Amino acid sequence: MDFDFVSAVAPLVVIVAVAAVALTRVMTSSTVFMMVLPSMIVFSVIAFFFGMKHGEFRASP
Repeated sequence: MDFDFVSAVAPLVVIVAVAAVALTRVMTSSTVFMMVLPSMIVFSVIAFFFGMKHGEFRASP
């Protein structure tokens, strides 16, 4: 299976956006956009990087 960058990152962006909008129902918007959203973005970038490296490792002979 071969993914390009856009098709790999697009679902991640959608998930983070939906989660941020859903959290505004239970928390104030300023808290979500100033504190929660940046931490979700940082975590998703780190998890994406480690997942990409693990996939490269698993795909190599």
